[in-house]
Amino acid sequence: MMPKSALHPSHPPDAVTRPRRKFHNYFITHLPSSSMHPDQRLAAGPGHKLPRDASTPHTPNSGHSPASIPGRGMTSRDMTVVRIPLRSAKHHFGRATSRGTRPYNEDSDQAGTIDMPAFAKRAPISLVRNPQKQAEVTPADSSFGDPQIFYFAVFDGHGGSECAEFLRDELHGYIEEASAELGLRSSLGRKHRPGVPPNDEEKKQKKDTTATNEEVKMKTAAEIREEMAGHVPTKDRQGVITEPAHADAIHGSDPVPGRVRDWSSAHQRLMDLVKEYRDTIGGYFRRFHPEYFKLNDAEMPDITVESVLEYAFLRADLDFISAQARKPDPADLTATDAPYNNDEILGAPHATPSGQHIGGRMRFKGGSTASVALLSTPTPAPFWHPSAHATLMVAHVGDTRAILCDTSTGLAAPVTSDHHPTAPAEARRLRRYAPAASMVTGDSFGEQRISGLANSRAFGDIESKRIGVSAEPEITRLDMTPAQYSFLVLCSDGVSGTLSDQEIVDIVKEAKTPDQGARDVINFATEISKDGDNATCLVVRLGGWERRSEGGLGSLGTKEVRDMRRAEALDPRRLR
Repeated sequence: MMPKSALHPSHPPDAVTRPRRKFHNYFITHLPSSSMHPDQRLAAGPGHKLPRDASTPHTPNSGHSPASIPGRGMTSRDMTVVRIPLRSAKHHFGRATSRGTRPYNEDSDQAGTIDMPAFAKRAPISLVRNPQKQAEVTPADSSFGDPQIFYFAVFDGHGGSECAEFLRDELHGYIEEASAELGLRSSLGRKHRPGVPPNDEEKKQKKDTTATNEEVKMKTAAEIREEMAGHVPTKDRQGVITEPAHADAIHGSDPVPGRVRDWSSAHQRLMDLVKEYRDTIGGYFRRFHPEYFKLNDAEMPDITVESVLEYAFLRADLDFISAQARKPDPADLTATDAPYNNDEILGAPHATPSGQHIGGRMRFKGGSTASVALLSTPTPAPFWHPSAHATLMVAHVGDTRAILCDTSTGLAAPVTSDHHPTAPAEARRLRRYAPAASMVTGDSFGEQRISGLANSRAFGDIESKRIGVSAEPEITRLDMTPAQYSFLVLCSDGVSGTLSDQEIVDIVKEAKTPDQGARDVINFATEISKDGDNATCLVVRLGGWERRSEGGLGSLGTKEVRDMRRAEALDPRRLR
C-alpha cells in the first residue's frame, strides 16, 4: 500500500513549473499587403476568400513562432504574415453543434494547428522542381520548418462532459509532447530544431548523424534494456553520451522542444507506458500489446506518427483515470481515502500539457469517444488547394465518425468504423481477456453493451477499464492526390446515428460553404431525430470542393429519401 501522501498529492508533479501550452486555434499565412485593404473590383483567386477582416498581424513573440525564424514568415513590403482564426475561415472550415432535446451538451470539438514534424508523403519531383503558380497565398511554415499541420477533432462525452472537455483542452498537447519525447522526425527530411534556424554547425553534424543512426539500429533489444538499466552508457543519435532514462522521466520535467532523443530512450518510454497500464490497472492490460509500439521486435523500429498518436492517446487516458481514482467517490464518501479498484489503480497522473488540473473535485466515472484528424502537406500549397497533395491521419476511438466525399464518384468514403462490442474486430480483441465475454449483454433495444457501455473503446470509463474498454486508437493513414476528395466530415453519433454516411455527404454538397454545410447537417439531423441526442458536425474543405457535385448523382442520390424523412418528421401524427 502506498502512503496516503503519495496517493493524494496537492497537485500533479511539476504542474506549476511547467510552461503552459496554448492551442493554436488559428493558422499563419502570407497575405499580400494590399489585400489587407482589398479593392473589391479585383477578382480573388479560386478558393482564396480568406477572412481578411478576422486576420491579425502575426508578431514573432516566442521561439516557437514561425515568423521568428530568419528567412521564414518575415514581413516584407509585398507580403504580410497574419493569423487567421480557423473558425472564422468559413469558406475552408465549418462547425455546428446542438444539444438536441438533452438538458445539456456533452459534445466538444477542436480545430487549429499543432506543433509537430510533418508526416506527409513527399510530392512528385516534377511538382517540386516545377512548382505551379498558386492562385492564392500559401500558409507560412511551422516552427519545424515544415508546412503547418492542421488538427481537427470531435469528442462525444457520456455520463457528463468532463472527459470530453479534458480531451478538447489537452489531447493536442499530448500529441505534441509525444512527438518531442519519442523523437519523431519530419518525413520531408528537415533536421533543424524548432525555433532555431539551420546553421553551419548543424549542417556539419548531418554527416555524423547518418552513421550514428546505423549504429543504433544494429543494437539488439537486450542491449537496449541494459543501457536503460544503467549498465552501459547510452549515446544519443549524434553520439553524445546521455544519462540512462528511468521511469520517473515520464513524470518529470517537460522535454526540451526538438531535443534529439536516441532510439533506446524512445523504446524505454513505450515500454514504461505499457508497464504502467499493467501495474496500475491490470485486468485486460496484463496482456496488453499496443499495435504500433512493436515492443517484441529484435531491433528498434522507426518512430512513426502512428506510434506517436497511440502513445498520446494511451498517456492521456491513463492520466485521466489515474486522476479520477485519487478523488472521492460521490456515491461512496466512505471510500475517500481508499485506492480504487482493490488497490489496482494507484498511479499518479503526470502533469498535463497545459499545466492544469484534471477535472473537478469529485470522481468522474463517465468517458468520451474521440475522432482526431491531422492534415499534413509536403509543399507550401495548403491542403484545400486543388493542386495540393496531402496526407490525412485519423485516430479514432468509439462511435464518432470521419467521412470523406470522393470527388469523382460523389460517394461517401468512411474513414472510421464504430467500436461496438458486436463488431468482429472488437469481439476478437475482447476475447483476449476471457471474462469480458460475460460482460457483453443486450439492452431493451437489442443493442449489445459491455458493462453497460455501447462503445468498447473510449477514454475514461474508470469502472470498465479492466475488462477491455480501452483508448487504443484505430489509426488510418491516407495519402490524397490533388482534388481526390471534396471535403472531410467529422461528426458525433447524434448525427451518424440518425443519418447515413451518404445523406451527410449529400447535404454538404448542396451548401455553398463548409460552414453552411455543417449547419445544414445539424439542422436536418435534429429535425428528424427521434431520441434528440447531442449532435456535432465539422466540415473541412479539401481540394475537390468546387467539384463536389460533379461525381455520380451529385446531391440527388438521397434527395428523395431525405424529403420523405423530413415530411415524416413534420407530420403531426408522429407525436401521437
